Amino acid sequence: MKIIHVLLMLVLITGTAAAQAQDGLQVVSEDISVTSGEQAYQSYIAYPESEAVYPAVVLIHSFNGLQDGYREMTDALAAEGFVVLAIGWQTFERSPSDALVEQLMRDSIAFLSARDDVDPTRIGLTGFCAGGRYTMLFMPQLKAFAAGVAWYGFPNFGNPAAPVDLIEQLDAPMLIIHGTLDRPSPIADIYAYATALGEAGKDFELKVYANEPHGFMLEDGDLSRDDVATDAFNEMVTYFRRKLL
Repeated sequence: MKIIHVLLMLVLITGTAAAQAQDGLQVVSEDISVTSGEQAYQSYIAYPESEAVYPAVVLIHSFNGLQDGYREMTDALAAEGFVVLAIGWQTFERSPSDALVEQLMRDSIAFLSARDDVDPTRIGLTGFCAGGRYTMLFMPQLKAFAAGVAWYGFPNFGNPAAPVDLIEQLDAPMLIIHGTLDRPSPIADIYAYATALGEAGKDFELKVYANEPHGFMLEDGDLSRDDVATDAFNEMVTYFRRKLL
C-alpha cells in the first residue's frame, strides 16, 4: 500500500486539478486481487484517504496490459474524489471471452459496492482500446454503471454481439474520446456509431482530437504529459463529475 500526496501528483497531470488539491487530500493505492470465476485477478485500486462516501469508477486497461500509465491515471482520478478500480482482466488469458470479462465486471461492481467508501448507485466505467470496446459493450448490458467514458474503442467488434448491436439497450450516458488518426479503429466507424446513438435518442457526447493516433494517452507505457493527454484526462474527470457527483 502507498499513500500519494495529491498535490505533488497532480502538478504533473494538470494545473487545474493541482489547484483544487490545496486542502492536502491524500490518495491511498495498492495492488489487490478481485475474485471472479474462482480466480483472483491481479488488479489495482486507488481511493481518497479521507473518510467519506465517494462515487467509484471501474477502469479497463488496453490490450497491452495494466501498464504504469494506467496506474498513474488511476491515482490521478482517485485524487479527484473517486474510488478507482483498475481491473487486470488479462491475468489469466490475453484474449478472454466477452462472457468472462462480463462476469469480471459484475464481480468488480460487487467488490466496489461492498466498500464503505463507495456509493453503489454512482459507479462509472471507463476503458481504453479493447477496454474502450468493453465500455461500449457493457454499458448497455450492466445497468449498475451510471456513466461511461470509452477511449478509442471498437464499436463494430464483437462475438456474438458488437457494441453497435446493443445501442437500443443503452440507458446511461456515455462520453466517447477518439483521435482522427486512429488506424486500428478508424474515426469513420466512430462517427457512424455516434450517428446511430443520436438516431436512437441516446445520451452521449463525442470528443475528437485532430491528428491523434490510437492509444494517445500513453507513451511507452507511461501516462503522456502533453497538452492533448492533459485535456482529455480533464474531459473524463469533468464528465464523471457531472454524471456521478
